[in-house]
Amino acid sequence: MKLQDLILEETEDWIAINKPSGLLSIPDREGKDISLKKILQEKYKTIYTVHRIDRDTSGLILFAKNEKSHQYLSIAFEERKTEKIYLGLTLGSFLEKRGTIDAPIGEHPVKKGVMVIHKNRKESRTDYEVLEDFGMYSWVRFQIFSGRTHQIRIHSKSMGHPVACDPLYGDGKPVLLSLLKHKKFKLSKNEEEERPLLNRLALHAFQLSFIDQDGKNILLEAAPPKDLRATLNQLQKWKKK
Repeated sequence: MKLQDLILEETEDWIAINKPSGLLSIPDREGKDISLKKILQEKYKTIYTVHRIDRDTSGLILFAKNEKSHQYLSIAFEERKTEKIYLGLTLGSFLEKRGTIDAPIGEHPVKKGVMVIHKNRKESRTDYEVLEDFGMYSWVRFQIFSGRTHQIRIHSKSMGHPVACDPLYGDGKPVLLSLLKHKKFKLSKNEEEERPLLNRLALHAFQLSFIDQDGKNILLEAAPPKDLRATLNQLQKWKKK
């Protein structure tokens, strides 16, 4: 993995990266695994965290390159002056094809690293729109107006449509071609077992927009990675039959 291949846009003040799924945004408490921030620090020396996305979520993430920019961007995120759009593959077919989930989120009182919806937790709002309905799965656009941990994942679960392949809030099962083709599916001669179309959290940080320090409107976009595109392609083929 070359850092240069991941850079979407860069200025003197900030750098936008298309993070692969499986890579930490910032170092975890144990500090054993490599993180995107550490990779950036090796090249730029000084890098500031503005926000983060889950390890298994792919897509757009922004880092500041100096203290002034870090302060400005951090305030923009805190005051919700940014627009954050995600794309996700979820389980099932939605009755309402668009809507708003307004449900407070906080940490689980016992389970470490798990979030819950509770009236006494932090205000959290997610707008959603189903872009394509495949019956077994739905391709959904999410806009979040708060940046709570696992926000989209737990809000999706609350509707009965968890993000595909989510081990925490869903069934964690991979997306398999055999589930779509049923009796018509056959393994190739060289394969002993089926390779999943998708076997990681089916969530992608797609767009981020904000006004920079010079008053310029910035719109950043990270195209969905190959695994998500290939899965969508197969779902679209199956839908046409």
